[in-house]
Amino acid sequence: MRFNAKDLALLARRPSGCFDKEGKLKICRVVGDEKLLEPRERWCRLKGNLLFLMKNKTSEASEVVILERCWIVEFRSKTDVSIVLKFQSGEPDLYLEAASKPDCESWAAALGEANSEGLRNKIQQLRRLIMEIKEERSADEARQFVPSSQVDSLGEPQFTSIQRIANEPKLEFSLACKDLVAATRDRKLNTFIQVSVVHPAEHILTRYSSTEIVEGTRDPLFLTGVTFPPEYPIYEETKIKLTVYDVKDKSQDTVCTSVLPDHKEPRTDVGRSFLGCTTFRVGDLVKSKEQQLTLTLRTSDGGKTVGTIEVNLVKMGEIEDGEADHVTTDAQDQKCALVRECTAPEGVSGKDNLPLLNAVLKNPICKLYRFPTSDNKWMQIREQMAESTLSFHVPKELISLHIKEDMRRNQELKELGELAPHWDNMRKNVIAHCDQMLSLYQDTLAELGKHTGSSFKSSCSKGEKTLEFIPINLHLQRMHVHTARLKDAVYDVITVGAPAAHCQGFKNGGLRKLLSKFEAERRNTGYQCIYYSPENTAKAKEVLSNINHLQPLISSHADLLLNSASQRSPDSLKNSLKMLSEKTELFVHAFKDQLVRSALLALYTARPGCVLKKPVTPRNSVEEGGDSQHQDHPSQIKRQDSIPHHSEYDEEEWDRVWANVGKSLNCVIAMVDRLLEKDNSSSIKEGEDDPSPADRKISHTGGDWYEQLYPLVITLKDCMGEVVTRAKQSMTFVLLQELACGLPQCLMLTLRRDIVFSQALAGLVCGFIIKLHAGLHDQGFLQQLHTVGLLVQYEGLLSTYSEEAGMLEDMAVGISDLQKVMFKIIEAKSEDFLPIISGRREHYVIEVQLPAKMFELLPQEIKEGKLLRMYPVLFNVGINEQQTLAERFGDTTLQENINQENLELLKEYYKLFTEKMPPDCLPHFQEQNDLKGLLENLHQNIQAKKRKNVEIMWLAATICRKLNGIRFTCCKSAKDRTSMSVTLEQCSILRDEHQLHKDFFIRALDCMRRMPHRECTEECQMQKVCIQHDTADGFPKVLQTSRRDIWKS
Repeated sequence: MRFNAKDLALLARRPSGCFDKEGKLKICRVVGDEKLLEPRERWCRLKGNLLFLMKNKTSEASEVVILERCWIVEFRSKTDVSIVLKFQSGEPDLYLEAASKPDCESWAAALGEANSEGLRNKIQQLRRLIMEIKEERSADEARQFVPSSQVDSLGEPQFTSIQRIANEPKLEFSLACKDLVAATRDRKLNTFIQVSVVHPAEHILTRYSSTEIVEGTRDPLFLTGVTFPPEYPIYEETKIKLTVYDVKDKSQDTVCTSVLPDHKEPRTDVGRSFLGCTTFRVGDLVKSKEQQLTLTLRTSDGGKTVGTIEVNLVKMGEIEDGEADHVTTDAQDQKCALVRECTAPEGVSGKDNLPLLNAVLKNPICKLYRFPTSDNKWMQIREQMAESTLSFHVPKELISLHIKEDMRRNQELKELGELAPHWDNMRKNVIAHCDQMLSLYQDTLAELGKHTGSSFKSSCSKGEKTLEFIPINLHLQRMHVHTARLKDAVYDVITVGAPAAHCQGFKNGGLRKLLSKFEAERRNTGYQCIYYSPENTAKAKEVLSNINHLQPLISSHADLLLNSASQRSPDSLKNSLKMLSEKTELFVHAFKDQLVRSALLALYTARPGCVLKKPVTPRNSVEEGGDSQHQDHPSQIKRQDSIPHHSEYDEEEWDRVWANVGKSLNCVIAMVDRLLEKDNSSSIKEGEDDPSPADRKISHTGGDWYEQLYPLVITLKDCMGEVVTRAKQSMTFVLLQELACGLPQCLMLTLRRDIVFSQALAGLVCGFIIKLHAGLHDQGFLQQLHTVGLLVQYEGLLSTYSEEAGMLEDMAVGISDLQKVMFKIIEAKSEDFLPIISGRREHYVIEVQLPAKMFELLPQEIKEGKLLRMYPVLFNVGINEQQTLAERFGDTTLQENINQENLELLKEYYKLFTEKMPPDCLPHFQEQNDLKGLLENLHQNIQAKKRKNVEIMWLAATICRKLNGIRFTCCKSAKDRTSMSVTLEQCSILRDEHQLHKDFFIRALDCMRRMPHRECTEECQMQKVCIQHDTADGFPKVLQTSRRDIWKS
């Protein structure tokens, strides 16, 4: 090719406004993966298909690159700012490096449109735009479809709605093309259909959805149909436009265009070409006799015919009884399952429309499939994925509880009284750090309160500080199977990112390692503070919690007792005394621990110097004269000084103070018995003659129950107050030691544990509510729920290499902490069905609210408020390429220990289950030998230490389903590995439990793995990559998806 050098030099020196794009780039030539020279900075100017390279903006052009017969490779990494020009001629590649990612994307777009092919694509795009503009203009004639009788007096058109069953999609149809014409005779088409809607009221063309890509055929049968949910404004007058595209460069391993952000439209001129389009009215499809339309596809100018497209109206359940013998005869290796996508849920027997699930689930996405069974019948599968509103609700409730608990702890530290200088300085330091941490919790809660976006946290947000308490990608994955002969079945899996503190980092490992290291360091703190074991600090927190819970209850029951005495009601008096006795006995038992006695002595030694030889016991200034003998307790601070000096310290004094509560209660009980006995004796004499004046006097003096009980009740309260004051201060002193021994690591570990637990709890609450909803009519499940509790099985797919090992450590601790969670089911008093959380860090109660009709279905034990236990277990098997590195060069001990520990927990639950549940209670569990065999098989696989042993996952999942448990699947972000595992599990269930035809297992798996990514918008669904290539390469063979299938995703 000849060029005029002078003209090119003149063109390169033209003013800046004359060029399509210009700027600085670092440039060099590349052969293979090696750069011939180091990249040098050049001023680049793009004009048409010519790229001028200059040393600076004012110098002569040193090189001209002709952008023909070449293509652009743009790297997908967020940090990579380079692109490569590859030439078909075989000359060295041209490496271009920009200053920033936006600049790189801008250059890639400009260079991609610079050649003649890009120009042709622009022309085609402009032709399509012209056609769409013509359609918009002609849309003004849409009133001709509306009869004059449907236009109201104001001239507003009244459109004809589509009559369908309530809560069913308004319109569903499938698509297929025939006799498509390719640009060249030998080209194999790779086509998809884009669906757009012209609303009759607005006359605007709106892109609605698209099908998957079908490869290598001119007669594509599209698996993905089109569904309009019940709330969508579609009428018989609505027009639908179908546009068919041919996709190019499908086999490239490297993506030729970057994945665009959600707010950008994909470029329609790159990677695909326009074949033809057609338009039809919804009314024509609905009213057609065969409920099918055959339309002609034409080019953008409306002249040339390029094939036909068939639109078939779809109604759920019409083919369920038909034979499926023809399904294996389709040509071109096309899958024969019918798939249609919808955005509205349909639960089993309409259950999903109940308010409970509507309050918990949000934005569901559904797909419907039809697969053949081994007896040549059809099975229908509805696959649903839904977000959960609990992703934000549970963490916010939990953070509020943390704030209240920490504020109460800080106040108790301040009220600890006067301490020696060393301990006082320690207290001030602890309170300062605690106030900083409290401020962090408050700021986080305030930021979460402002959140108005998505109801789940996407994986790209896992590094956001304000969202660190929120679980990643918490979703329900439900598969509803319907066959003609078997009963409908529902299989639920909760998918969520592994609970981990991503913002805290994993440089030093996760919680499992950090807690162990921290405890070892605390043992060697020296003289600065007193070491208390984790068990003792946990006991101290439990004592403080019991104090805060029981003291107001006892005071309330004591007041009720006096109220019953004033009313002279024997029955009420008995009931009040019973409740008072029960709560007081619990109160006394809570302090029956050596820890309180030893902590009191330790607190005494931390007081200022021993000044008083004879401690004074001052009285309260506000005492009632008649009851001063029962109110001799000192004020709070002075009472602390009343503890004897160490030289005179009587260790039995605490026992006497503590025992006084029981003695006071016994006095109250004796007085009540005496009063009731006198009341009974006086009632016997009612039938006798009038009593003598002396008898009247005795009756009068013994008749005022209130006056006789009041001094005793006041004494009980005083004794209880004395015990509370001493016990609260001593236990607070224990917590002071825990905090002081490890500042600031102690508080940071508490924060990290709270973050991980928050993520784990949100998933657990979601799973429990969904499981409860599904089992409300199963009496065996309800009996298991309150008799044994529920198994909660987590399937982890994290590797034990690098950062994921830290994530696994976090996850293991977070799931183990779920053992301190109890559930309680209550009847909802309003339309708000969101769960209520109460408790403290060592013990939480989740109150699940049910509507009245659902609440009545529960057993009496659950109705009465019995707490329901959960038994969480975690089995982890790393499956990606990082696990390969860990197995060959690293260490897999962490995974082996976790699996072994949780196997023991699973065996304990199974033992408890077999002991408490009758064999015939649950029909699915009659064959107990199957469960024993599965447990033994699981034990053998864990002991075998086989690389990437996915058999562990399948065995644990099967055992969980047979034991009516809640299933979770987790990986780093609940995307790639999770979706691969869940879809394989679903197809395995269809094969093993529902007789899926053996020739259609892989086809069914392919269909399910084409489901759009949970984080993808409709625009992103058009991109070529859903699963990372390098991640898929590391999967075990049974979980792998080929690059061809990855591209189809």
